[in-house]
Amino acid sequence: MQCTQCKQGQLVPSFLDDLFRAHTCNHCGGNWILIEDFVSWKERNKAFEFKKENSFSEDTGDTKKALFCPVTGSIMRKFKISATTDHRVDYSAQVGGIWLDKGEWALLKTEGVAGVLNNVVTQQWQNKVREESAASHFADIYVSKFGDETYKEIKALREWLNAQPNKADLRAYLLAEDPYSAN
Repeated sequence: MQCTQCKQGQLVPSFLDDLFRAHTCNHCGGNWILIEDFVSWKERNKAFEFKKENSFSEDTGDTKKALFCPVTGSIMRKFKISATTDHRVDYSAQVGGIWLDKGEWALLKTEGVAGVLNNVVTQQWQNKVREESAASHFADIYVSKFGDETYKEIKALREWLNAQPNKADLRAYLLAEDPYSAN
């Protein structure tokens, strides 16, 4: 198979981290992984835990352009791997294959998602990533608006308030201009 990314190399049979089958480009170093190979390996090695890498190479590629499945030639979809990185993996639903640019496997380990690679391409995972990204974005807005210390205090107050059985009454008390007035 010709490499879907660089179009110059060939995808040759290999093993990713000497663990499960893959096809690696002999030119750019990208990897083509079939989800079924990963899941089969994972089922046989339930106790295996990927070591979380402390860092990954700064030159980790992330193909911005659309890639074509090396098997079917159809356009692959891009899936975010986590809320903490903009990197995306390319997925061919027709084949059940994932393309990892050179260095992306190390990034998956750094992000702690290498052991759940098969989940990254699910709607539930993508929803979770979107929710985490939105929460992080709003937290940044609140910190810039209130300051770090005030934001921490108001977050703690919010958690305390939400844990109270009569939180609606407490909110009304706090929001009332004059909680002791009949008006």
